[in-house]
Amino acid sequence: MAFDGRFICIYKHMREWFPNKHIQRVSNGLRSRSIRNFLARLPLVFQRGRAEGLDAVYHFMFTGDEQIEATIVIREKDLQIQEGHVGSANIRVTADSNTWLGFVAKERSLLWAMLTRRIRLKGSPKWLVAFGKCFPS
Repeated sequence: MAFDGRFICIYKHMREWFPNKHIQRVSNGLRSRSIRNFLARLPLVFQRGRAEGLDAVYHFMFTGDEQIEATIVIREKDLQIQEGHVGSANIRVTADSNTWLGFVAKERSLLWAMLTRRIRLKGSPKWLVAFGKCFPS
């Protein structure tokens, strides 16, 4: 197969090279089942290159089954996670813990969660978008 500059679908490539194999999408295997686990795994999936130019402080307040407050700082391609709210935040995210875990696992819609007020933002949503870019799935 020659590359002619057009986008080539990975599935098409896989079917050509491995015609007898079943193609299945898999996750990275880092699905969190608790907020503490989610916070502990953030450094594992953090991509420094995507954080270039980002200088932000995030305050998370998780409610519901797990009530945890956390501060996440992304500055100079570095990630810091602290318990409690430290300093002044660019955005405050208040979320039901189960809803947040469902959103991170792509089982629940952020729009639905915001409309039902299970996830609330105080600050510009652009900060949450920038946060998501640093942790692609």
